[in-house]
Amino acid sequence: MNSDSKLEPPLNIVADENIPGLDTWFGDLGNITRVPGRNLSRAQLAAADVLLVRSVTEVNERLLQGTPVRFVGSCTIGTDHLDIPWLESQGIAWSAAPGCNANSVVEYVFCALAALDIDWRTRSFGIVGCGNVGGLLQRRLHALDIPCRIYDPWLTDNPDSSDLHSVLQQDVICLHAPLVKDGPHPSHHMIDAVALASIKPGAVLISAGRGAVIDNAAMLQCLAQNPGFTAVLDVWENEPDIRTDLLEKVDLGSPHIAGYSHDGKLAGTRMIRDALNRALELPEIVQQDGDAEVKQRVVTEQSGFAAIRELLLKIYDPREDDRRLRDAALAATEGGEPMAKSFDMLRKHYPQRLEFSHYQVQAPQLDAETLQQLAILGLH
Repeated sequence: MNSDSKLEPPLNIVADENIPGLDTWFGDLGNITRVPGRNLSRAQLAAADVLLVRSVTEVNERLLQGTPVRFVGSCTIGTDHLDIPWLESQGIAWSAAPGCNANSVVEYVFCALAALDIDWRTRSFGIVGCGNVGGLLQRRLHALDIPCRIYDPWLTDNPDSSDLHSVLQQDVICLHAPLVKDGPHPSHHMIDAVALASIKPGAVLISAGRGAVIDNAAMLQCLAQNPGFTAVLDVWENEPDIRTDLLEKVDLGSPHIAGYSHDGKLAGTRMIRDALNRALELPEIVQQDGDAEVKQRVVTEQSGFAAIRELLLKIYDPREDDRRLRDAALAATEGGEPMAKSFDMLRKHYPQRLEFSHYQVQAPQLDAETLQQLAILGLH
């Protein structure tokens, strides 16, 4: 475990209250205390052996110094909220859950395009950041025979690799880069005023990685002066206290929930339990499979892209997230709950969203090619 003292069950576990499946995956290890992740304090960790968080908790010396925490697990992709050098210098084992919600984010991209009534089958794609999420999107686009270019300075041998300017010239631009503030390839404000000005009229920009990859002030100015492209923002600078004036200008906005499928969140919890097992040298926990799932049926009488659009929006319609976020922003301006509190509440009480694999298509009018395209998306 790379620590001075080896942990053994029973353990005191402090966990973000929004992590699902805690009792299922960690209940056998000891006591679980659930806390709000955004406002987690050092005092709440006075007796904690294990800390389980999501991306809203900054885990660093200020939070952990003097606590008995010996393992930190982040049940999400991304590690910019973890001070990894400090954790390792203290012998504190850590793990994130890379890729746990990649499928959820990719499905968000296609549903957002469906909500905008954009037939992606006729568009080219540019992907900024080709890790777990961007890589899965790239593979799905290849399977759909849709052209794409990627910008990822760490993957120069990728056959779709290109420079950032070329990627920003595509019809649909998807931002999935992690937030990196230093080193040879920083991503903080990578999409600045110059980059935004280079996006061609009629394009679509979808940001579902980290908010500060886009300079939000430059984005607001760009959309206010020349709204030539369609903007979809799931992530924002300064979350949860986002700019409501920017929300007013984008075509679709959501409260950092692209990866919030029920499947993705449970996968993150399971991956962190696996990491903790390795750290503690515990045997693998085996969950018994239940009865075969009865898939929910989704029906359309339409054909072609109209059928694809109808089916996807019946499963998940991002316009509902957009409506809830705008309602919260309006209430904040009228003296209601502050935007920051409402943003977190929308995430905390997010409706259960199942991925495409839980659904079965009934579409008598669809041709074989369209059925194949749906199957590639995950719908059968």
